[in-house]
Amino acid sequence: MVDVGTKRAQTWVVDKEHLASAFGSGLVDVLATPVLVGFFEECARTMVDPTLPSGQKTVGMAIAMDHVAATPPGMRVTVIAELVEIDRRRLSFRIEARDEVELVARGTHDRFIIDEARFAAGVAAKQSAPRDT
Repeated sequence: MVDVGTKRAQTWVVDKEHLASAFGSGLVDVLATPVLVGFFEECARTMVDPTLPSGQKTVGMAIAMDHVAATPPGMRVTVIAELVEIDRRRLSFRIEARDEVELVARGTHDRFIIDEARFAAGVAAKQSAPRDT
């Protein structure tokens, strides 16, 4: 398990599939906010999951983000996640993203450590549950 204060950086090049116009979240050719949320989650997850015991993973449970600047296609975006708190199975991160020019986004993200088998059983039970019509 990682310690509070651990940081991880991860970089993506903004490509066509990352654009608001392609993702459906807007009509402009800039990095989509939902994609940036995914980058935040991926950076935090890849910091922690490889260090967990076999059979455990993390799932995202909360995110708050301010997307403060547009990033055009072809530009690199680097996300830096810092683990700032561990409360039993809840992990809290402070995260920011910068493109090659400026700060793009900042926020917080919480992940929860789960037992894979128990989680999968809960998902399977929900799949077979009666559904509202």
